[in-house]
Amino acid sequence: MPDLMLPRALPAQLLPLAIAAALAPLTATAQEASTLDRIEVTGSRIRAADAETRQPILTLTRDDIAKQGFTSVADILQNLSSAGSPAISRADALASGEAVGGYYIDIRNLGAARTLVLLNGRRLGATTSGLQDLGQVPISVIQRIEVLKDGASAIYGSDAIAAVVNVITDSQFDGAEFSARVGQFSQGDGRAQEFSLKIGTQGERSGILLAAEYSKEEPVWAKDRWFSRDGNAGPDYPGSGWSPISKQGAHCDPCSSETVLPKDERWWTLRDGGDPNNPGDYRPFTADDNVNSNEQMMLQTGIERRSLFASAYHDVNDNLRLQGEALYNQRITDQQIAGYPLQYDVPVDSPFNPLGEDTKIRRRLWEVPRTTRSELQTYRLSGGLVGNFELGGRAFDWDVGALVNRNRLTKTGHGDGSRFALDRSLKPECGTAADPNCKPWNPFLPYGVGGPGSLSDPELQKFLFPTFVDTGETTTTTYSANLAGSLFDMPAGEFGFAVGYEHRREQGRFVPDAFSQSGQSTGLESVTTEGAYSLDEVYTELSIPILKDLPFARELTLNAAGRFSKYSNFGNTLNSKFGLTWRPMDELLVRGTIATGFRAPTIADLYGGTASSFESYVDPCGIGATNTVNGNAACTGAGVPLGYEQLGQGGKPCTGYPCQTPDQFFRDSNPDLKPERSTSTTAGVVWSPRWVEGLDVSLDWYKYTIKDQIILDSVDRILRDCYVLGNAARCEGIARGPDGHITNLRYGTTNLGLVQTQGYDLGIRYRLPELAIGQFKVDWQTSYTSQYDEEGSNSKGEKFMDGRVGEPGYFRVRSNIGLDWEKGSWGANYTLRYYSGMRENCVRNRPCTDPDRYANGEPEAIRKVGSNTFHDLQVRWTAPWDATIAVGAKNLFNHQGPIMFSQPGSAFPYYGGFDIGRSIYMKYQQRF
Repeated sequence: MPDLMLPRALPAQLLPLAIAAALAPLTATAQEASTLDRIEVTGSRIRAADAETRQPILTLTRDDIAKQGFTSVADILQNLSSAGSPAISRADALASGEAVGGYYIDIRNLGAARTLVLLNGRRLGATTSGLQDLGQVPISVIQRIEVLKDGASAIYGSDAIAAVVNVITDSQFDGAEFSARVGQFSQGDGRAQEFSLKIGTQGERSGILLAAEYSKEEPVWAKDRWFSRDGNAGPDYPGSGWSPISKQGAHCDPCSSETVLPKDERWWTLRDGGDPNNPGDYRPFTADDNVNSNEQMMLQTGIERRSLFASAYHDVNDNLRLQGEALYNQRITDQQIAGYPLQYDVPVDSPFNPLGEDTKIRRRLWEVPRTTRSELQTYRLSGGLVGNFELGGRAFDWDVGALVNRNRLTKTGHGDGSRFALDRSLKPECGTAADPNCKPWNPFLPYGVGGPGSLSDPELQKFLFPTFVDTGETTTTTYSANLAGSLFDMPAGEFGFAVGYEHRREQGRFVPDAFSQSGQSTGLESVTTEGAYSLDEVYTELSIPILKDLPFARELTLNAAGRFSKYSNFGNTLNSKFGLTWRPMDELLVRGTIATGFRAPTIADLYGGTASSFESYVDPCGIGATNTVNGNAACTGAGVPLGYEQLGQGGKPCTGYPCQTPDQFFRDSNPDLKPERSTSTTAGVVWSPRWVEGLDVSLDWYKYTIKDQIILDSVDRILRDCYVLGNAARCEGIARGPDGHITNLRYGTTNLGLVQTQGYDLGIRYRLPELAIGQFKVDWQTSYTSQYDEEGSNSKGEKFMDGRVGEPGYFRVRSNIGLDWEKGSWGANYTLRYYSGMRENCVRNRPCTDPDRYANGEPEAIRKVGSNTFHDLQVRWTAPWDATIAVGAKNLFNHQGPIMFSQPGSAFPYYGGFDIGRSIYMKYQQRF
């Protein structure tokens, strides 16, 4: 049977989310496309002619991926002009929890949990917080990626608010292909390697594909980049913001019993060569003793992946196909941050205490940096029957299928101390016959100084620093059935329909180590997250042709869809979508959609355990904030004195902002959350002028409104609402000490406020006539964000929309221009990636470009930085032995982005979505 006959007769649906286009490469020739006159694309289950242009869909083919040197699906998607900031970038060294190390995509800056990700039309497994890791998809088997930049909850259910990303793999590969890629940054670090092997065979009625992939990327260290080597204030402020909890160690003399030390207390550290038992050998601790913790921190985490993928099908007869796929993926992520900044009480009876009284010590445990290894294993199995039949002279397509996706996580941490062991190590009986297994520790010895009780002793390190193990598991199970076809003929064409049913169950848990749960670790406290929910859904979709082949109406079609969902945890929801396609002439198409959507609360949202963190923030009641409100009624009413300076680690006044608290704050889940609601609207045109062959232009306007957002509240938002805007209800979870310092803040997940965003997407693709010097193709994609507003309220209780366009990640303009050249066996691809300028709030001792700016009636000094453009280049050669050799560079001119003191998407003063250097690579691909 010819390859094209079966896809025409059978949709490639296994489950409600599958698409028939998975069985037919998008790179098919024009002749093949005319044979497949009815196709199905992401965003609809009804097959129709020219379906790929009826909605704002961006398609990336295998060639697009290869020519730009991408190493992962996330890299591909993060390069889109409509992509927002990474949910957890590899530069976010302080990130913790089960999602660290994953690759997540955020379209339109509406959040990664609001972009639904599919693999061959079926949901990827998600973390308990609803994030879908694109790193589990092996890039070697990708045929194309379709991105529907529109809401589609009526078609796919929860999470399809901002967009739908459908990663489509090879289905009918015949032969073998081996690929190898190696690269590194021009600074000599970040070495990356990737190897893949793909084998497939096709028979008359059956086919099978097997693929294996291995990749590894070495970490990059903060000390090796210009913006992070001098600390988090950048190279212009060396030493600023360094931690007063240093590797030198220090003790107070005299000490008080207050949690936060008064300013007049003195801190002392051992002089060089001094005797730790002699009080006279200690000198005052000064700012010169502060430590740059970035010296021990990874700027970019190390990642290693192993993947196995298999798919197969068998045509039982001309009207029935059995098919399925299996995926195994192992992802290992390594993190390292500086040794723990310990603040501890040393009892008077400690054999190493030379003062004759209880004292407080603070010491960066520099000898044992904190490391975390996260290993995630994914097991995925799906299969089903796909068929067609005729009834009353009409063809109908049907499918039934099932999917199980299981993620198992193990996190192994080292470098946080056992509080039980620390207490024992400071007691007089430690190491004696009364406690022979104890290892005594002398906290007065600085880093690098030997002697009894020195932390450089490996045996003491083993005693104080156990290995912590967190575990987690999430499982997605779905069963589905679908039917599609046409009901009757209308003057303008067939009245098409699709109906279906889906049952899905989500369950997950994340279990922190017992030390973390009991609070006996110096690390963050957290407790178990565990829960499950199930849902049943039915949907229907209609395609109603109204006009056809008339003047100024070559086509006029209305599409309508509705989906009813019944959840076990919160109840029912009904969502709809309407679309209109008008083709006034053959070369011009006008399209528009309006849809409602929803996002159900996740397991972590509803059943997450309490967790703690040391947050970085700016206290508006402190005089260090550029937009300080020190002295206003809200601050003085909370006991904040005039002239108060925000305190950071060690109870010392902050010298850099945002400033990390020395106290743990706590965040909670919320079992009473309700779903988010959204409305999305798009309108656009697609123009392919006859008089310019090879030119395609698309322009789309979009608008999203999201109500009742499910968000994890932020410390800065709470403090602003409480003290700047005067919202007393937002002050309830804030606790301050006698000196005004925030000693505790409790916050959590809530349905809060409104988000509105709108803008334009412009796409221009032009294949120039072939010239003597070769074939040129231009691909220009631009996203313009005209609005991104979040609801707020001022001190008078008045609601307003707070604009965020221009903040890091919320770029006014992102634009990619790609130029591809090919002549004979040679080719090259050149890409420019443009990001418009950014702004951030100012803090003391940092430059402000607009210190007198006011927003919403309040002072809001800001700092602006200019636009940034990165250049990529690849040169390739197709060898006579059916191989392709390519060399390339990402960020060809080693462009450096600006210092960003707010550390957006990063643990360092740099935007986490920007290149951190020039990456050079070489790729070899052999086909057999």
